[in-house]
Amino acid sequence: MTGAKPTPAADARPRGASGKASGAGSDRGRDVRRVVLVHGLWMPAASMAWLGRQLARAGYAPERFGYSSVINGPDAAPALARLLARGPCHVLAHSLGGLLAVRTLREHPQLPVARVVCLGSPLCGSAAASGVSQLKGLGRLLGRSAPLLCSGCDPWDGAAELAVVAGRRPIGLGQLFGRFDGPSDGTVAVAETRLPGLADHIVIPSSHCGLLASAEAATLAAQFFGSGRFRPSAGAEHAPARGDAIR
Repeated sequence: MTGAKPTPAADARPRGASGKASGAGSDRGRDVRRVVLVHGLWMPAASMAWLGRQLARAGYAPERFGYSSVINGPDAAPALARLLARGPCHVLAHSLGGLLAVRTLREHPQLPVARVVCLGSPLCGSAAASGVSQLKGLGRLLGRSAPLLCSGCDPWDGAAELAVVAGRRPIGLGQLFGRFDGPSDGTVAVAETRLPGLADHIVIPSSHCGLLASAEAATLAAQFFGSGRFRPSAGAEHAPARGDAIR
């Protein structure tokens, strides 16, 4: 899983029904090297270290953002905004980190973020989180992140280009707390990652935590940061942009 070296993709930018180049954004997106890494629920910033090393090998300059997912949750948005505001960047976020990134960009639309890749983020809301929140004594484990995890995000129409890498290897405790219709990574259902307004979406054979050590996920992130598009390998399920939204 760790042997592949991610490489930026060539510029391949199909046009949607609106006439705007999907994944094109602006030429500055291809030249941005800075990538802010945002971790998920119950995880430390160090959980993104391996992905950061892969991006560094591909020529990017990763920076990790740490926050308390239970104590602060979405209240960490102002701190993340301050980090993002330091200069043009991309964002690579895992799970809850993707929801936090989208919330931050929604609240601070002026931030110089070109492209965002979410790994297994339940952008449409998490059935597992909803199940946990309803169990006596367990709901507190989600802390201040519970409302965001349960409700998800509004359809995306921001300036930054947003994409998702979802997993379909059902290994994880999330399936004990929520009912998944269709494939999942064991914690998040693929359907929960398909937020309207995505520039691209792809499903790979990975579990939720496995995305943190997936060479394929790292390669796909580098591709999207470089061109605004994924170039799927054999075995991946690719849903390219159709008009202004992924369906």
